[in-house]
Amino acid sequence: MATESRHVTEQIDRPARTVYEYAADPANLAHWAPGLGGSVRLEDGRWLVDVPGGVAEVVFVARNDLGVMDHEVHLPDGQIVYIPFRVIADGEHSEIVFTVRRAPGMTDDEFDRDAASVATDLATLKRILEG
Repeated sequence: MATESRHVTEQIDRPARTVYEYAADPANLAHWAPGLGGSVRLEDGRWLVDVPGGVAEVVFVARNDLGVMDHEVHLPDGQIVYIPFRVIADGEHSEIVFTVRRAPGMTDDEFDRDAASVATDLATLKRILEG
């Protein structure tokens, strides 16, 4: 069965390469995604984050010229959450697209809150990059 998705976007008045270089660096998560990023740390070559129930590993795709910043979150219970994330060039500007996927059993309110949290994070990323 297909997973329901919601694409959360933000326009940023900066070139896509600039946005990508900043957003693709896990060390910057603490600045623009504080709910997740406040606990992001590099240990033994792995990006780890504290989550309810323990520690999760965040695995990012390799750096690339396509603006792809997809990543997986490996949860303590063994579940893996795939998160599509892109920077799309728009002339000298860019658009970032983060796909929020509904987890099994997630209520409408939880899905809405998740998407709203991502929108807040992307707005913060915009403020930082345009600041």
